[in-house]
Amino acid sequence: MAVRNDFATMGVRQIQAGLANKEFSAREVAEASLARIATVDADVHAFLEVTDELALAKAAELDAAIANGTFAEMGPLAGVPVAFKDNMNQIGTHTTCSSRMLENYVSPFTATCVARTVNAGGIPLGKLNMDEFAFGSSTETSAFGPTKNPWDLSRVPGGSSGGSAAAVAAGLATVTLGSDTGGSIRQPGSFCGVVAVKPTYGMVSRYGVVAFGSSLDQVGPFARSVEDAALALNAITDHDPLDATSQDVRTDFTANLAEGVRGMKIGLVREFMEAEGLQPEVRAKIEDAAEQLRQLGAEIVEVDLPNAKAAISAYYVLGPCEAFSNLSRFDSVRYGYCAEGHADLGGQYEESRAKGFGIEARRRIMLGSYLLSAGVYEKYYYPAQQVRTLITNDYVEAYKKCDCILAPAAPRTAFKFGEISDPTSMYLSDMFTISINIAGNGGMSMPLGLGAESGLPVGAQLIAPQFKDQNMLRVAAALETVYGKAPVAPAFATAKGAN
Repeated sequence: MAVRNDFATMGVRQIQAGLANKEFSAREVAEASLARIATVDADVHAFLEVTDELALAKAAELDAAIANGTFAEMGPLAGVPVAFKDNMNQIGTHTTCSSRMLENYVSPFTATCVARTVNAGGIPLGKLNMDEFAFGSSTETSAFGPTKNPWDLSRVPGGSSGGSAAAVAAGLATVTLGSDTGGSIRQPGSFCGVVAVKPTYGMVSRYGVVAFGSSLDQVGPFARSVEDAALALNAITDHDPLDATSQDVRTDFTANLAEGVRGMKIGLVREFMEAEGLQPEVRAKIEDAAEQLRQLGAEIVEVDLPNAKAAISAYYVLGPCEAFSNLSRFDSVRYGYCAEGHADLGGQYEESRAKGFGIEARRRIMLGSYLLSAGVYEKYYYPAQQVRTLITNDYVEAYKKCDCILAPAAPRTAFKFGEISDPTSMYLSDMFTISINIAGNGGMSMPLGLGAESGLPVGAQLIAPQFKDQNMLRVAAALETVYGKAPVAPAFATAKGAN
């Protein structure tokens, strides 16, 4: 039997066809993937933990199914190398959230999204780097060192799900999961040139995912094709009684991918396209995507989101408040790093949190504490919730005119490490994505090739009405016929282990 070594560049269907035809075994897929990580990831640093035993055990289960003729029943991700952002619990693995606070924490249970991915046949390769507790847009706040962008190792992969995006872009995994609170799936997807989906809030269970902003967080997949992302969504979406916000969504996200966009109305947001800070090469790519959709039969219409300009201000009130609440459990007693040598609990608590949390985490904890304090809550938090209602209503009105919105995923292409040090400037990386989390809509980044000036990936953001995520996937599939599927980054396409 011929052994294939190009699994890094294969999609879900290719891998499954090869397994079903016995061109190679699941063990070969697992071993080749693990070997590639060992060889290549030293340059990228996408993985924080590699789960060799779990991968080989799943491969053995899949090979047994192939042998007894039940492989077709193993699920939509059967035989596919997968990996998970390190804020997702998986029993027996470390779940650090890229923080010293949880450096030695070993998960006693498994997150629903992880369990569903593995139960759908995915071969679990390990846990992926991220900004500490998902606080960041570059993966530079990780306590264990940054992940590098496979397209240019001097540049960031985006964040906070930078490891998840980079792993797919470097061909280290076929599908990965990340989480998105204000753009943490879509922005790194754009920077790394891969398909990245943040579903409607409530479509994917958050049980077992360490929370940042409980009313904003959502789990979603990274992949190199729209179909692979849709198959991943098929695996992880469904009601979960363990998550009170989980909705009963049973949709085949692959069903309409081939329908094209003829007859669809695609909205362009004037406030986004005229936004200060939007790079000309990014604007040009979005305008070109609009023209391509027009040529494919869609109608392009202008829509307004008049309150979108207030989204960042509202988000950086709501997010830190929820983060402050969620991170209060890491007190050195119940969870987390414990500083020794203190005679009283107060001293232990203060030093443990000071040393366990990084600077961005401490910044957001302090901001949240202030915003929820007496006399301040009414001034900032309540108005932010009012803005949230206005933004949500803006989207409702916009979708009366269109089926899907086209917008930039990020205002620029990937920046160099250390290039942005001011927190406020860093927060602007999510200027086009935050309003979607506030409103709870589905959003995704679809790669449009390389920018004319930077030569780096540019992603279009597609935004769907709540629980109509199939609309944006349909549009993305149409764009994919023009721009092609996302490739493995050139420097890694021929790396040892890729071929």
